[in-house]
Amino acid sequence: MEWSEELAGGLLQAAPDAILVMASDGRIVLVNDRAEELYGRRRDELLGTRIESLITDDARMMPESRRRRLDEGRPGPIGAVTTTIRRRDGDEIPVESSVAIVDTPQGRLAVCVIRDLSERARAEQEKARLRAEAHVHRSQRLESLGQLAGGIAHDFNNMLGVIVNYANFVIEEAESPAPDLKAIAADARQVVRAGDRGTDLTHQLLAFARREVVRPQVLDLNAVISSVEELLRRSLGEHISLLVRAAPGSPAVVCDPGQIEQLLVCLAVNARDAMPGGGDLVIDTSRHGDQVRLRVSDSGQGMSADVMERAFEPFFTTKGSGEGSGLGLATVYGIVTQAGGEVSLASSVGLGTTATVLLPAATPSDKSDLSPVSDRSPARGRGETLLVVEDEEALRDVAGRILSGAGYRVLCAPCGPAALDIAAGHDGPIDLLLSDVVMPGMLGKELAERLTGVRPATRVLYMSGYAQPVLHSQGTLDPGVALLEKPFTADDLLAAVRGRLDD
Repeated sequence: MEWSEELAGGLLQAAPDAILVMASDGRIVLVNDRAEELYGRRRDELLGTRIESLITDDARMMPESRRRRLDEGRPGPIGAVTTTIRRRDGDEIPVESSVAIVDTPQGRLAVCVIRDLSERARAEQEKARLRAEAHVHRSQRLESLGQLAGGIAHDFNNMLGVIVNYANFVIEEAESPAPDLKAIAADARQVVRAGDRGTDLTHQLLAFARREVVRPQVLDLNAVISSVEELLRRSLGEHISLLVRAAPGSPAVVCDPGQIEQLLVCLAVNARDAMPGGGDLVIDTSRHGDQVRLRVSDSGQGMSADVMERAFEPFFTTKGSGEGSGLGLATVYGIVTQAGGEVSLASSVGLGTTATVLLPAATPSDKSDLSPVSDRSPARGRGETLLVVEDEEALRDVAGRILSGAGYRVLCAPCGPAALDIAAGHDGPIDLLLSDVVMPGMLGKELAERLTGVRPATRVLYMSGYAQPVLHSQGTLDPGVALLEKPFTADDLLAAVRGRLDD
């Protein structure tokens, strides 16, 4: 069956690639519209032109096997090669060309199909660029993690050095022939201070990582600022003037009040350190669309662009060794982002710095029914039975000792399965389960579900320094969950237990 010239012409024009048909002498005798577009030349310019004039010098160096097949002129496909062509405007374009020798009534012709590879090349370049960016980002993340780990190790090593040595001083003095009780008490206080520093650092790290337990409430931001204003003035010192400009009628926000206070203290201390010779610190609030804006501005030394770029990195500090942990702004960043807000810095060297915090305004549906369990006053037990489950033996003993001394009957278990065994063998009621959240073998949440399934009257109080398994994505507690954060004092523990029992 012979194809009509009309059909052949239609196929030529419908092809998505450029097609050149060449006579045996190498001159072009037929082209399609796509060839005109690719080469940037009109049809009459292409017809009669030798193919060599349309390719680059490098492209003329074709493989020997392909050249031999062209010279022989045997019918059939010759195969595809990647090469470059030159457009009328001088641009060089990467292409893939396929050639086939065809016998026709007009003689033997070479049909060349040319595919533009520009988009593919651009896509490959974009992939290479993205791979390079990903490599840089991975390197930066690893560098940040290394800086974070180094900073944590440095600070905790200092604290552990204090704790270990002062604890040894306590032991030595207590075991001496005539113990000096005042010296023992003084050394023990040093241990407690170092422990408090460790607790503060842990909370800062959790706030930065958005893993700290938050108990959001509907807050009047102006009232929170007013409540900590005196603390801020003491922290700043007499050489710095504090001015508060709170816009009346600003909308409420939904935040953890303790975290907002921590944020204000961090920004104020940062500003104080930037004004060693004194200066002004201004705190102002205002409405900003559907957000509430908090600004903290100082007249201090300011930051250069490269310092400002790294300001929110954990443990990055321009202060001397031992003068700052470098977690202040990192903590602010964690608190604000966890609250669904934004924080930014504006600074000029010698002119001061302004930190701007934008927090979502509270909506009518927001409720403030969450309150910290440890806010209640400690009270003694009334003979209730408590099941304490903690895999850390020393902490389990501490909790048991505190609770037993306060009048509770205490059952202790090192893990979830052991706790279930103890509960199964206990004839009387178990009034409260006090369980760690993260334990090997069985999480505290699963233990609570299984125990309350058998003993529905048992109340549950979790304790943890890392409570992610009982938190929502925003770090808030699941409804009905009570949590005591580690490390805790005896008063914290007793207040939390009493409060949970009395709910």
